[in-house]
Order: sequence, then C-alpha cells, then structure tokens
Amino acid sequence: MSADLPCRIQTEVKRRRTFAIISHPDAGKTTLTEKLLLFSGAIQIAGSVKARKASRHATSDWMEIEKQRGISVASSVMQMEYRDCVINLLDTPGHQDFSEDTYRVLTAVDAALMVIDAANGVEPQTRRLLQVCRARNTPILTFVNKMDREVQDPLALMDEIERELGMTVVPFTWPVGMGKHFHGVMDLRQQQMRVFSPGEDRVGGDDEILQGLDNPAYAERFGMQYEQAQGEIELVQDAAAEFNHEEFLTGKQTPMFFGSAVNNFGVQEILDALVELAPAPGERAAMQRVVKPEESKFSGVVFKIQANMDPSHRDRIAFLRVASGHFERGMRLKVVRSGKELRPNTVVSFLSQRRELLDEAFGGDIIGIPNHGVLQLGDTITEGEALQFTGLPFFAPEMFRSVEVADPLKTKQLKAGLQQLGEEGAIQVFRPIAGSVLLLGAVGQLQFEVVAHRLEHEYGCKARISGSRFQVARWVTCEDEKELKRFIDANDHRMAYDAVDAPTVLVEYAPELRAIEANWPKIKFHALREHAGLVFQKRLEG
Repeated sequence: MSADLPCRIQTEVKRRRTFAIISHPDAGKTTLTEKLLLFSGAIQIAGSVKARKASRHATSDWMEIEKQRGISVASSVMQMEYRDCVINLLDTPGHQDFSEDTYRVLTAVDAALMVIDAANGVEPQTRRLLQVCRARNTPILTFVNKMDREVQDPLALMDEIERELGMTVVPFTWPVGMGKHFHGVMDLRQQQMRVFSPGEDRVGGDDEILQGLDNPAYAERFGMQYEQAQGEIELVQDAAAEFNHEEFLTGKQTPMFFGSAVNNFGVQEILDALVELAPAPGERAAMQRVVKPEESKFSGVVFKIQANMDPSHRDRIAFLRVASGHFERGMRLKVVRSGKELRPNTVVSFLSQRRELLDEAFGGDIIGIPNHGVLQLGDTITEGEALQFTGLPFFAPEMFRSVEVADPLKTKQLKAGLQQLGEEGAIQVFRPIAGSVLLLGAVGQLQFEVVAHRLEHEYGCKARISGSRFQVARWVTCEDEKELKRFIDANDHRMAYDAVDAPTVLVEYAPELRAIEANWPKIKFHALREHAGLVFQKRLEG
C-alpha cells in the first residue's frame, strides 16, 4: 500500500453522496431522476417517461416491461459527478408490489430524496417507505413536485407531511402560485426568486433570478399570487423551526423544496442541497464489529442482483455497496459466506444499463460485479477478514402461485430462470418437500406478471402460473437441530425450501399457523428473514 493511500481514501470518501429516490407511484420520481442526471451533465437529453411508444425512455427504466408500461419495476443505479462530488443515485420502484427491492436498496444508501405529488400529498407507499427510513434514521430531503398543476395549498401540504410522517418540515424554497398561475419559487436561504418558465428536455440558458424576498417589482409582476406567497412566507418564517443539520442527519427534520421536475424547475436547488446537506458515507455495522469507510482494507455487501441487464450475454450483475477501503480491478477478494476467492476484472459502474469498466472505487460507491451464481443477496466481500454485514430484509410473501412450464421441453430454461430471478429477489421461489410443482411467493400480483414476462422474453420459456391453496408463509428455526428436523418431518406436506435453502412452513389460513405455533413451542416462526447467515430480526413496524 502506498503511503498516501489512507489520505486519498479519506478524501474520496468525503466526496461521496449515496442516496435513493423514493415515492408513491406516479409522483414523478423517475422523471426527477432523469432531470438530476441532466442537470449534473451526466446525460444531454432526458428520456420521456410517459411516451411509452416513443424511441426515448427514461435512462433509469431499462427493462423492456418498464418501457412498455412506463413504470419502474426494478431499482436502477446511476453514478455522476457534480460540484466535485461523486453522486451514487438509486432510483427505486414506486409500486408497492416491488417494495422489497426498495427496502433492500435503502440499506445501501446514506440519505433519501422523497418525492411528493403536490396534488395528492402523502400517499400510502410514501408512508411505508418512510417507516423503513425512520427505522434506520436515514436523512430525508423532500421535493414537492408538479407545482405547475392544480395542487393543494402549500401550507396544508407542509402540515400533512409533518402530521403523517412525524417529521419537522423546514421549507428551503416556497412556491409563488400554482397551476396556470405558477410563477416560480422563492429561495428562502439565498433570498431570491427563480422565475418559472416551462422547460424542455435539454437544459437551456440560465433561469431568470430576481434578488430579494420582498422586491417591489414582485407585486406588480406576479399580482395576488405573490401577495399570498408573501403572507405564507412570513407565517412560515415565524412559526417553522430553524434548520438543524444534526436533526436532519438523524431523520427528525426534512428540508422541503418545491418545483416541477417535468419542466426542469426546482431541480438545481435539490442537486445543490444533496451535495451540501446529505452526509458522506458513514460507518456500517457488521456482526463482528463496526466498519468505518476510511479503513484501508476493502469490504462491501451485495444488496441487489440483476439478471439479464444485457439479454444477449445472459449476464448477472451483483450490485455491491463499498463499505470500506479501496477497490482496485483484479484485486483478490473473498466471499465470506462460501470462502471462495474472487479476482473481478470486469467490475463496472453504471448509468442505468449503460456501463463503464471501473478501475477503482471507494466507500459509498455502488459497483457491479458480473458473476454466474457465485454471489448471493446479502453476501459480504472482503480482502480476507471474516465479516458479515447485517440488515438485508426478506419479507414473508403475502400471495402464492404455482408455476409450471407450458412446453415440457423448456423445463431446464424454467428452472434456470426461476433460480436466477429468485436469487436476484424479483420473486421468492419455494421448492415444496412433497410434490414437484414449484411455488412463487410475492407481495403483489404485478410481481407475478413481471416474472411471467421475463421468463418468456429473457429465458425463452412460457410459464403457466396458476392459483395456490397457500396464503401464509413463515421461516422456521430452532436452537435444537433435532427438534427442527422432527418438525420438518412431521409437517412435510406443508414444508418448502427457499432460494437459500431456508426451511419454510406454508399454511392456508392464519388460525392454522397459530395452532402449529402452539403445538411446537420450541420452534421459532419468522415473518422476516435477514439474509446474513440466516439471522432473523423482528419485523419492521408497518
């Protein structure tokens, strides 16, 4: 190791900002992702998320079914540089059927950007995701989107966010008007107004900036919308809490911004705030000890696996969050779970599906390691130290379907496809002890549709997905291995193994599960499985 490497690691870690964008579906999350890439200079023209039949699609929506439906069904990773900071941005699925993927992504970030639809306010999926962020004390910035439409009163929105999410809101910008009479936003910190004009996909010239919050020209130019905004700003400045960076870093305060992502408006303020306010990578807990990003030895954890990002190569990419040290292409690494050695030479960084070969990475970076089944979700990779990072959740499915191949000659493709989709977390696959028909477990119906689509288009096998009698699943453990084996043997008609061979009991009704729990007091039943070493933890509230 060179003498100046520790100093360089420390410098590079301080430059990193790693965050996820979260929201309810259709709040404009993917559009905002595109515009952040646009304003950072990472792309020159933003994709149209809604133009489903057009040749352009959102950079972060790369999967064929995403392009067809205009939705995000898988998390995307993008890296860009802005103001001497390296920004790792993760766009997550908004649809609740894919919330597990989002939960796992949230374990790999240091901050979150919450997008609120100004017309709809706080929606159910937003609440669920915020509960996960709050459980991890993740700092959150709030972007109130679609101000160029007829929306709720901004004071009412601010009150709703505070009440529903249990966080103190500190406005950094404030809107002047809404809908057809949306004139722009006041920057309360910079004491200036950015005047709204509908934008294009390309970043044009500079926006018009007017100095001062009480410039006499405002009333004449913007009329009653300015007078109303002026009164609201006075009220907010008197009543709202002062911004406290420590409160923000512990998830108790959220700075709030207003804008219109589709019109490129308000994006600059968000990008600047991410650089200035969001924390650099912090320490991460392993079962053995706390790991600091400035340490010289490399370590990282696989939080996502994606199959077939390049369908012509049948590839599988393990997304790894670098927890510490300095990654160099070709270095010797160890998969702690299996003890296998890796010498990755084709590690990549991402702009969604576009990749670049990576020579080095530092704490906070998200890197992609191509592999063929060597890496699993939750795997820790180190230079040799036996570490195991914790916290990657798998929730018990709420819906079940049986799956068979339509063409018996395609059985091999079905098994390979389901194994890979199960390992990447797109669906949970269970192998019943009794019977040969595989079971799929999911949070929502859309997951089954996406899996059927991907099996047909990525693996060349059409699957027959039909109903299942099972409705409830619980992973089972026991300190006494003989007692666990006795339980499995006695209940083999309702037992299955998941993608990592964790034993699972499947039942038709909740009362049936309660009866089994009462009859087997030594067996522990888990609604949440944490991948790391099959460690289990209490289910997240909500």
